Parts: sequence; C-alpha cells; structure tokens
Amino acid sequence: MTADPSIDEPTLIAWDDGLLAYDLGDHPLDPVRVELTVALARALGVLDRPGVRVISPPPADDATLRLVHTPEYLAAVRAAPAAFSASGFSASGFSASAGSASAGSASACSASGWGLGTADNPVFDRMHEASAHVVGATVAAAEAVWRGDALRAVSIAGGLHHAMPARASGFCVYNDPAVGIARLLERGAERIAYVDVDVHHGDGVQAVFWDDPRVLTISLHESPLTLFPGTGFPSETGGADAPGGAVNVALPAGTGDAGWLRAFHAVVPSLLRAFQPQLLVTQCGVDTHWLDPLADLRLTVDGQRAGYLALRRLADELCGGRWVATGGGGYALVAAVPRAWSHLLAIATGEPLDPATPTPDGWRALAARRRPGADVPLRLTDGAVPDYQPWQPGGTDPVDRAIAATRKAVFPLHGLDPDDPRD
Repeated sequence: MTADPSIDEPTLIAWDDGLLAYDLGDHPLDPVRVELTVALARALGVLDRPGVRVISPPPADDATLRLVHTPEYLAAVRAAPAAFSASGFSASGFSASAGSASAGSASACSASGWGLGTADNPVFDRMHEASAHVVGATVAAAEAVWRGDALRAVSIAGGLHHAMPARASGFCVYNDPAVGIARLLERGAERIAYVDVDVHHGDGVQAVFWDDPRVLTISLHESPLTLFPGTGFPSETGGADAPGGAVNVALPAGTGDAGWLRAFHAVVPSLLRAFQPQLLVTQCGVDTHWLDPLADLRLTVDGQRAGYLALRRLADELCGGRWVATGGGGYALVAAVPRAWSHLLAIATGEPLDPATPTPDGWRALAARRRPGADVPLRLTDGAVPDYQPWQPGGTDPVDRAIAATRKAVFPLHGLDPDDPRD
C-alpha cells in the first residue's frame, strides 16, 4: 500500500486503562498484552495521527448486554464473585480451604453451571463490571462507524468471541463482537459480515447468528480435531433460516503464512462480494502466531499484517471503508501480540507501519519490566515475506483440501462455483 489517501478520514479507538480490569489472574489471557500493545502503538505515534480519536468507552448497560445474553446469566455473573468468596473456593473454582458444605458453596456450584469458576473462566472481583466495559468499548466502536462519526474503529481489548448467551467459555464472559453486531442490527443494519481470524473457532458469534440471514460469519481457525472448542467444521453452514450464513475454514496444525493466506484469499473475498455487507466486523486474534503457546498454527507477524491489510482492502471495496476491528486471543504476550496489534492499529488509522521499524527503546524497557526475562523483539517484523500461491482445484496439500471442503460446503449456497478459482 502506498501513501494513504484516507488519512483525513476519522478513526476511533475505544480504549482506556480501565479495560485492563478484565483480569483473570494467573491465566494465559493476561491484560499485559493489551497494555503493551497500546504502549507500543502510542510510542510509534499511531494514536496521535490526524483524524484519530481515542475515547473512553462507557460500560454496556443491561439492556445492551441482553441483546445477546440472558437476564439469568447476567445475574449469575454479578453474583459469582460473592458466591465464590463465601464458599471458600478460589477464583479457579477449586477449594481453597477445607470446610463443610454451605449455602455459599452451593451458590458457587450454581455459578459454575454457567461456565464460571472453571480453569478457563475463573471468577474475579467485579467480573461483571470489567466484562461490561469490554462490551461497551466494542459497542461504542460499532455505533461510531454506523453513525458515520468514524470510518473505521478499533476495540483492541475486545474480541471475546466464545461466550454464549447463557454461558462463559474459552476465557470469555460476555461476547462483545456479538453484542456489537446485535446493536448494529437494532440500529437498522441489514447485512453485516463478521470475519474471525483467531486460531480458535468463533463459535459464540456463529451460535448467536446461526439463523439470522442478516449476518455472515466467517471463521478461519485451526482444525477442531486438534484445538478448542472442537467446533468449526466446514459442514457448519448456518441454520434453516440462514443457509450459507456460517462459513468455516478448518486449517491443519502447522499451517504457516503461505497456506493461511492462500486459504483466506480462496474463501473470504468471494463470499464477501456475494454477500455485499454494509459493514465489516473482524476479530483479529493473534494466537495464530508461531510462538503462541496454546495453538499450533505457524504464522508470523508479517503474515498477520498481510491479513489485516487484506481485510482493510475488502472493507474499502465493499463497505465504503466501514470497518470495526476487535482484538481477540494471543498468548505470546511480549513477542507477538503488541507488534501484531500495533500493525492492526496502524492499518486502521492510516499508513501501515514499515515492518523493519525498530521497537522504541522506551517500549522495550517497559516490556522488560512487565515481563522480566522475556525476549523483547527489536523490530516490528519476524523477517518473513508473506507470499502465497493462489488456490487451484485438485490440490492434495492438506491446506488445499481444507479450502476445497469449505468451498464445496458453502459456495453453492451463495451462487458460487466451488471449483472455479475465479469465484
């Protein structure tokens, strides 16, 4: 991409330090990854660009949360911290001290029935308030783009895509992308496309809009045969009222930049062009990175950057530029997440960052203080050139077979030829 002609187009960043309160404790989803992202983007001047506005988003209220989540679940989330504290259970749900059963422990067990108090979703103080704040950030981003106050918006603390209407799952208490999309529908949107590039299947968002023809959900993820949540097969194509409304590209473990980009370009652009969305919402998890400890794809920061550039081009082509980006997973807290999401923020706000750019000395020092002993990256690149060969039918490579399976399952439902590489 050459010099950005849209630098005067407004971009909103929904962020304040209060979003770091979504803190599950001694847990892979550590808020330091978001703290270091914002610090790096700020040090690189990304947040000070012309047309960029950083707002402090209000927490989502109950009426907003109920667009996706049940009233009973909201009550359970609110009650869980006190219930677990009264029961003598630790935040992870395991007994912190011996004792007889009590009303408190019964309440804790009840909370765990909502997916709370597990190793994945430990209970923490002010859990409802912190989770509602994340949702509020994504809703503020979505509303700003829909109103025309911003052309693009980023909720970097968001992307909690596993939460179900009445259950916490996969580190996610409330599902901010789904609530953001539901708010857009409430405001009158008729066609919203959601593209999820996290290494894990975007199961919660898919479930919420399974039968809604106004929303197209596309998820590229590691195969459910080898990774949580065990869903996201190509055969999952939407409910009876929305055939073709769900799209799943299940990539084999070990897929790197070239295979991932081939799959993306063989599936996503054609389906978005057929669907003609008014606005693009993306979940930009970084756990596809080769250093991520929780999954087995092999992307570089350079490949992830190429994916973000492709998403922006599609938003420009099909949605008049209207793009709402959220964060997501990512557990290489220093080595990958801050660099990848700084690229995302730069692409959303104007000129992409040169991958060869050094990381600023002050940021390196902050990262070393926050994570003593971590390898702190010296540049914004992994040194990769993210080239790929376009997909052709008949390939026997595991990635090509995954592409073919998705195209055969869903392309005909959109009037596309699964065997024609031009579609």
